[in-house]
Amino acid sequence: MFCRVIPFCALLTAALPLAAPAFAQDQEGPLRIEITDGVTEPMPLAIAPFHGDADMAAKVRQVVIDDLTGTSLFRAIPDEAHITTPASFRSPVAYADWRAINAQALVTGDVAVTGEGDAAEVTVKFRLFDVVAGQPLGEGMQFVTAHADWRRAAHKIADQIYARLTGEGPYFDSRVAFIQETGPKDARRMRLGVMDFDGANPVWLTDDSHLVLSPRFSPDGTSILFTSFETGVPQIRVMDVESVTSRPLTSARDSMAFAPRWSPDGRWIVYSREKRGNSDIWLMDAATGAARPLAESPGIDTSPDFSPDGSQIVFESDRSGTQQLYVQPLTGSEPARISFGEGRYSSPVWSPRGDMIAFTRQNGDTFHIGAMRTDGSGERSLTESFLDESPSWAPNGRVVMFTRVTPGGDGAPRLHSVDITGRNMRPLDLDFAASDPSWGPLLP
Repeated sequence: MFCRVIPFCALLTAALPLAAPAFAQDQEGPLRIEITDGVTEPMPLAIAPFHGDADMAAKVRQVVIDDLTGTSLFRAIPDEAHITTPASFRSPVAYADWRAINAQALVTGDVAVTGEGDAAEVTVKFRLFDVVAGQPLGEGMQFVTAHADWRRAAHKIADQIYARLTGEGPYFDSRVAFIQETGPKDARRMRLGVMDFDGANPVWLTDDSHLVLSPRFSPDGTSILFTSFETGVPQIRVMDVESVTSRPLTSARDSMAFAPRWSPDGRWIVYSREKRGNSDIWLMDAATGAARPLAESPGIDTSPDFSPDGSQIVFESDRSGTQQLYVQPLTGSEPARISFGEGRYSSPVWSPRGDMIAFTRQNGDTFHIGAMRTDGSGERSLTESFLDESPSWAPNGRVVMFTRVTPGGDGAPRLHSVDITGRNMRPLDLDFAASDPSWGPLLP
C-alpha cells in the first residue's frame, strides 16, 4: 500500500480554530470555516466533475464528496445547479458562475489510470479555489497510488480540503481496528478486523474460533494489541497487521491480563492484570516484556490509557466505592480523581490533542459517551442511549467513534461516530455487527 504526494501549485494557507461552521472572508485572507458552538448551515462547496478516466474519476469524486459532507461542515452543491463545468483540469475558473450558485469554494480534479494488472496505478490531481475571493486556496496536489488503493487517494484529497478550510488536522485517510460479532447474545463469536475509517475494505486478522477483545492500534499503525481467550484465560497478544501474525505478550496461568494500550512512542504497554479477584494497572516494556505494577489498590483498577506526551495515564477505578476516573503520572505519584458526576465512569481515552478525555458514563439505565478536560472540568455528554460504550478518538481529536447497542432484537452492536460538540452522530455503513473500535493514526 502506498501513496506518493506531489505538490504542484503556489502555496496559500490559513490556520484557524474548529467547532460548527460559520464562514469568514476578509479582504486579504482566504476563505475559512470558523467553528463555533452554535448550529449553522454547512459551507456550500462545489465539486466539479473530475476529468480523466471516466469510471475512476466518478468513484474518486464520490468518496471525496462523502468524506466532506459526512462531517456536516460542508454541503455539496448538486451537479444540476452548476452553470458551467471546466473544460479541462487546467481551464481558467469562471468565478462569477460559481458565485451565482452561492458556492464558497470550488474543487476541480483529474484522474488517470496507467499500467495493467498488479502494476496499474491511479494518479489523482486536485485544486481548491476560494470562489468569493476569486483565487486558488492552497497548492494543488497530485497523489499516485496502486490501483487497488484508489480510495486512499480520494481520502487524501478530502483530508487536504478539510484541513485547508477548517485549519484542523485531517483524519479521513486512516483505519479502524474493531471486533466483528456474530451469533446469538449468549454465544457470541468474535474476530478481529481492520477497515477504512468509513467502513470500506474490511480485512480479517483472526478467525472466530476464540474470543478476542479490546484491539488497540500502535502509534505507527503497524501493530495491534488485543485481548485473546485462546488459552482459556484472557491474555494480551500483539498482531503484525501486514503479515497477519501474532504472538503472546503475557501468559501467566494464575492471572488475567487485558485492556492493553500503547505509549505514544510505542516503547511501553500499559494494561490491567487481575489476580485473586483484584485488578491493578501494570506497565510493560514492549521490547523486553519486563513488567511492573504502576497503580495498585484494594479495588478494581482497569482500562488505562496514556496521555499524548506519555507522562501520565488515565484509568478507571472503584477505589472510592464507585467506578470513577483517575489521572496518575508515570512517576508513580498518587492518582487524582477527575470524575465527580452522577453514575459510573469507565473506558477513558485521552484525546490525541491532549486537551480532553472521552469516557463512558452509566447513569441509571442510560449510557453516555462523554468528554471532559483532563482535570475533570467542562464535562459534556456527547450521546445518550440504551447502551453506548468504548469511545475512540479520530487522529485529529475532533471525532469520537463508539459502540452502540439498541434494545430489542439480537442486541447486535453497531459502530457510530459523533463530533466533539455532540452533533453529527452517524452510524457506520456496515453490513455486519461490530464493537470495540480503535481508530488508528493517519496513514503515510
